[in-house]
Order: sequence, then structure tokens, then C-alpha cells
Amino acid sequence: MDEKALPDRLPERDRPWVMRTYAGHSSAAATNALFRRNLAKGQTGLSVAFDLPTQTGYDPDHELAAGEVGRVGVPVAHLGDMRALFDGIPIADTNTSMTINAPAMWLLGLYGTVATEQGAELSRCAGTTQNDIIKEYLSRGTYIFPPAASLRLTADVIAYTLREMPKWNPVNICSYHLQEAGATPVQEVGFALATAVAVLDAVRDCGQVPVERMGDVVARVSFFVNAGVRFVEEIAKMRAFGALWDEITRERYGVENPKHRRFRYGVQVNSLGLTEAQPENNIQRIVLEMLGVTLSRDARARAVQLPAWNEALGLPRPWDQQWSLRMQQVLAYESDLLEYPDLFAGSHVMTALVDDIVTGARAELEKVLEMGGVVAAVETGYLKSALVASLADRRRRMEAGTDVVVGVNRFTETEPSPLTAAGAEAVERVDPAVEASAVAAVRRWRAGRDGAAARAALARLRADATTTTNLMDATLECVRAGVTTGEWAGALRQVFGEYRAPTGLAGAAGAGGDATLGAVRERVAATARELGSGRLRLLVGKPGLDGHSNGAEQIAVRARDAGFEVVYQGIRLTAGQIVAAAVEEDVDLVGLSVLSGSHLAAVPAVLDGLRAAGRGDLRVVVGGIIPARDADALRAAGVARVFTPKDFALTGIIDELVSVIREANGLAG
Repeated sequence: MDEKALPDRLPERDRPWVMRTYAGHSSAAATNALFRRNLAKGQTGLSVAFDLPTQTGYDPDHELAAGEVGRVGVPVAHLGDMRALFDGIPIADTNTSMTINAPAMWLLGLYGTVATEQGAELSRCAGTTQNDIIKEYLSRGTYIFPPAASLRLTADVIAYTLREMPKWNPVNICSYHLQEAGATPVQEVGFALATAVAVLDAVRDCGQVPVERMGDVVARVSFFVNAGVRFVEEIAKMRAFGALWDEITRERYGVENPKHRRFRYGVQVNSLGLTEAQPENNIQRIVLEMLGVTLSRDARARAVQLPAWNEALGLPRPWDQQWSLRMQQVLAYESDLLEYPDLFAGSHVMTALVDDIVTGARAELEKVLEMGGVVAAVETGYLKSALVASLADRRRRMEAGTDVVVGVNRFTETEPSPLTAAGAEAVERVDPAVEASAVAAVRRWRAGRDGAAARAALARLRADATTTTNLMDATLECVRAGVTTGEWAGALRQVFGEYRAPTGLAGAAGAGGDATLGAVRERVAATARELGSGRLRLLVGKPGLDGHSNGAEQIAVRARDAGFEVVYQGIRLTAGQIVAAAVEEDVDLVGLSVLSGSHLAAVPAVLDGLRAAGRGDLRVVVGGIIPARDADALRAAGVARVFTPKDFALTGIIDELVSVIREANGLAG
């Protein structure tokens, strides 16, 4: 073969991306041990998963934290926990990403204080606070404060890090969760860039950053994206992202240095695209999704974290995370990928795909800006409705078989998998004693600190929050005084208020469903007539702090399409609030959605509440990521049906809900 026909190799190999696994559970000490093992295996950066109470600004002993402590991440309630989390890990030499948003300022204050205690210079510390609050209102649900106040906190963090931590990425604009919520590539790029514009506008207008330093601000803005299995389209999406980011930062903010305008992003591949059915297929999905963000050198991720094959089953074990890390290492060190320039330069196919996404995303961005910006688009419900409708359409295509998911809606015949032969034991299980230990520990911490200093620090925080003063200094005083996560967030709740985002159901047109929906609609109407009621009424409830509401919203949309009257009050409800709504609205059925692993605590609390309210006859169904053993326990406790990710046909689920109502009322069929 003529060697001149081969593409030129780079003068030297491109450096590998930062390799991470998203990790954290149980306690700071247990997570520290996991971090050390992962670093010893060749992981080159840390990605900290915080539990839901920490993410939403509650201490472990708060009512809403019940059942959630240490489930989907590590609880960090105060400075002592952060010390334990990084014990023996040199912060200045470790690139750390923290998935934290509403309390990002607080966690950065804890992190920086521990770094200083280790003797590190803050100017050397490198890493990222996610700190993108907008997508929380649209998908993930771990917001606390209203949008304007939240953007103020983000701008304060950016101004602080620009001065004190210049290597830190103070905000990580997340399109990842937009794709999970239903965004098309065009919507993902357009909506994420609208968020970035809102953040940069807030920094520019806050008066803390000289206009000549906006280039330095832009240079520290990073993105966190999702990579789906359509990896050719994902490559085009990332190239389109880079082109539009370069255009916006040059034209809107006058950033002249091309290095400042470079699109910098990290990625986790699509966790919600992993399947419970035939979970071994998730391995090849993860590999293909990784290729979408690594093949193109000009649009290559600078940090990658991969989920584990069994995340649709429950919490991965350390071995499962190691398997995902090894995938990255084989690609980076065994293959020749990093030896060549961009493989897609000059490709007519790729150029056309990129141009299509750029054109569509630019139109979406302009539409949002014409509405007054991304905050207005959140508050009016436009963005949420668009995502709910888009996800409903995606679900319809999967149910119809237009979109094939191997092992789920095609090629479902399978041999027993040796990977799951042990059933629920194929995942990590969090000891229920973890929560009791965390509750006792946070109470000991409060009792052992200088109470007067903590009260004074919180008073300063509240006072500063009523002004335009940067809140980082007051936050650091709270850290040093031993204030807890819940107290810090509680003080700001008193000033800013607490926000409840639009659910998106009102503006979301039904996407129809499969051909059986008409028959289910007739069955719903017939059951209502037999019961002598106008319409069947379904309460969809999200107990606890789990904010992943996509599934609940899709059930609500399909149930409404089938003729149900749906009562859905959004996320983050106590068992008492769900029970009260069920009684006051006189519903026929309660459907609970729990994806955080807290189902064994949250669901029995609702069942007990209904019995106490005299409605023990009201049937309850549950959906979520629920291992088989736990599903058996829920049914034994009185749950009528348990649905898991393998139950993908929404119309079939709605039909089953009608069956539950008929059974409860002694109706035949």
C-alpha cells in the first residue's frame, strides 16, 4: 500500500482526556475509600456524586431527607464531611468535578477550605462545579431558589473564582439532562447555549467583572453533554456546539482570543438509555456512545465519565465502575485514535449534518432570546413543555417500533445472563444504617461547634443576601463557623424564597401512543360510567427528593390522553402532602415514581398515611428503578403493581392502571 495514501499522523499523540467515574454513596469515609481505589486503577480525575439532601440543601435529619441519605451520592453536611471525603487525597494535584448546582457556592467553599487546610494554594486547584441551575428546572429537579436568585449565586461564584481560583471551572453548562428529558440535538444545543448566554449576561451585568476580563470568564466556562447511541449524529452535534459557541462569544461578548473561545466540554454517555432488559447490551451502547465524543479530534471531549452496564438495575459496584474505566483506557492507550488529526475534516456528510444542527439550534436560541431569555422561557413553561412533548414523541416512536431498542422492543428472545444470575445482588446495596449514622453525626457536629459563631455567620449571610454583595465571603465564614448545608440553604431560602418549577404538562400536546390507545380510552370511559363518576382520577406523586420526573410526566401525559383526569403537583413532596392531595382530590388511584433508591422508605410512608387518613382502600402503584427483591417487598406491603424500566409500553401501563381500579372496586374484567 502507498504510505502517502494514509492520513498524516500527528507529530506526537494527542493527550488523553481526563478519565472519571461518577462516584459517591453511603458516607464520606466510604466514598473516600472508593476514590482511592479508583485513582489507583488509573482514573485521572474525580467526579463527586452528592446525595439528594446535599444537592437540595437539606441536612440528613430533615423530614424530606428520610430514605434519601447516601443513596445516589455522598452526604456532605459540613466541613468535617468534606475533610473526610478528601482525606489523604491531595486536592491541588487532583482534577475534581462536583455535580452540585443550587448549593454550588457552599460546596466550593467547603472544598476550598479543605484545600487550604491541606496547605494547597487555591490558585493551583483545578476542577469544576456544575453550577447550571437552569436545567434543574427542566429535568433534574435539584433546584432550591427562583431562577434570578440562582443566577446571582452563579455569577458570584464566577467572579470569586476569577480572582482566587483561576484554574477552576466555576460553571458547567449541562445539556446532558436536556437530552434525557427529551431534547433533540437541535433543542439540546439551542437550549444549552441559551443558558450559557444567561450566565454570561449575569456576569457581565453584575458589576464584579471588568469588561476586559470577559475573555477570561468565557475561557473557564465548560459544558457537560450527553452522548447517545446515534454516535454519528452526536459527533455532528459536538462540532455544531463548538461552531456556535465560537460565534456567540466573539459576536455577543467581543472575545477576540480564539483560545478563550474554544468549546470545552466533558461528557457522560446516556445513562437513561441503558436498559434493564438484557443489560449486557449496555456494554456496546456505552462503547458506541464514547466514540461519539472521542472520534473527532476537533470536537473531542476533555473529560469522559462512563456509566456502568448495570445502572438500570441499581447502584453499580466498584468492579462495574472499573469495567467502564477500562473501556476508556483501551481506547486511549491501545488504539491509534490519538495519533491522527481530525478524521472528519472535509467530510461532506459531516458538514451537512453540522450545518443542519447549527441552523436549527440558532433558531431555537433566537426564539428563547426573543422571549426575554432563558429565565423567561423557564418561568412561562415554554422550555419544559417543549421537552415533555419531545420526549412523548420519542416514546411513541419506540412503542411503535420505529425506533428500535435491541432487547426491549425487538430481539427480545434471550439466553439467561450470567451477569445477572445473582439477581439484585448484581448491584451495590446501601446499608439502611447509613442514614441513622448520618443523622446522629450531624447532630453531634452542631452540638460540638461554637453556636454563637454559627449564628453570627448565618446572620451575615442573610444580611448580605439582601444586597448585591458577593456572597462567597459570607459563605466562607459560614464554612469556618461550622454551619451545615441545610442551615446555609435555609438562610438563603428565607431571603430568596423557594421555587416550584412548571411541570410542563399543561402545554404538552399528547403524542398519541400506539394503536391500542383507543381501546384503553374506551375502557377508561366505561370504568368511570360503572363507578358513576365523570372521569377516573389519577394522582401522580413524586415522594422525597428525587427530581428525575421524566417518567412520571410521560405517564401523566399518556394517562390524560387515555381519558384520565390527572393530578400532578410536581416533584419533592412529603408523604403527608401526597396523602392530603389524594384525599382532597378524591382520586381513584395513586401512582408513585421513585428513581433514587428510596422506595423502601418513601412508599410505605404513603401507604401508612393513607391508612391513617381512612383511605387504606385506595390502591397504590409504583414505578422506578426497583430491584426484584425490593419489588416483592413493596407488593407484600400493599402495593398493587410495580413497574420498572423494562415496562416501556406506556399504553400498556395505563391499561394496567385501569385493571387495578376495577379490581379495587369489584368490577369484572
